[in-house]
Amino acid sequence: MVVFAGQGDARRSMALLWRTGEPGEVRPGPKPGLSVDAIVDAAIAVADREGMAALSMRKVGERLGRTGMALYTYVPSKGELVDLMYDRALGELPAGYDTSVGWRAAISSWAERTLACYLRHPWVLQVSRARPVLGPNEFAMLESVVAILRESGLRPGRLRGVVSLLFDFVRGAATTVSESRLAPSATGVSDEEWWQARSSLLEEVAPGFAARFPMVTWVESEGRAEPGDGAPAGDGSFLEHRAGETFAVGLSVLLDGVEAAVRAD
Repeated sequence: MVVFAGQGDARRSMALLWRTGEPGEVRPGPKPGLSVDAIVDAAIAVADREGMAALSMRKVGERLGRTGMALYTYVPSKGELVDLMYDRALGELPAGYDTSVGWRAAISSWAERTLACYLRHPWVLQVSRARPVLGPNEFAMLESVVAILRESGLRPGRLRGVVSLLFDFVRGAATTVSESRLAPSATGVSDEEWWQARSSLLEEVAPGFAARFPMVTWVESEGRAEPGDGAPAGDGSFLEHRAGETFAVGLSVLLDGVEAAVRAD
């Protein structure tokens, strides 16, 4: 499921995102029982628990003890609500990072914190980056990344490309982990059961697998973790554990490439 930002009225969405003329917050008389912030918080709680597909104005209203219709005074439609939710989730990230430790350590911290944020709110990954929300927290996130990478000495043109690559890399890693967490409940089969059932049949259905695919066999031969062997106990699945290792290696190699680009710039 892909959700595109900016589905609501442009002027009203931007006013809500930047808190200029919020509905229901500047009226004379008694203080209103609802607020935009309360609605966004409730919507995030619904999406965190049940996923983006389950999100509706009715469900958010129920969580607040109101009808769905009562929310429209504050948030005109679900389109504006998704924009507000997305920007609020990104607001959990630090506004800045310590670059005194070097840009590479700082960007590694940003990547790890951003990955954690995406995994706390996996529905965020369904909001397409093709059309940005253009909210204050989204810009603050971008500002912090550019501030870190500027310390590397990269020219703006190359730096833009690195920023885009970093976002794609972190979102891709988060998507893999998020899906690995979802798979057991969605299919009724654990990662371990799934791998054992198929890997045990591979040699049977593909005799001479190693000879047919020598490069695949070679790349998997060193430091390979098997399901139930070396994967952490608890809520971390085998696939999630492996994705975490891949994230660490991939980020290191990506930053090696950035350092090479800095030297060539």
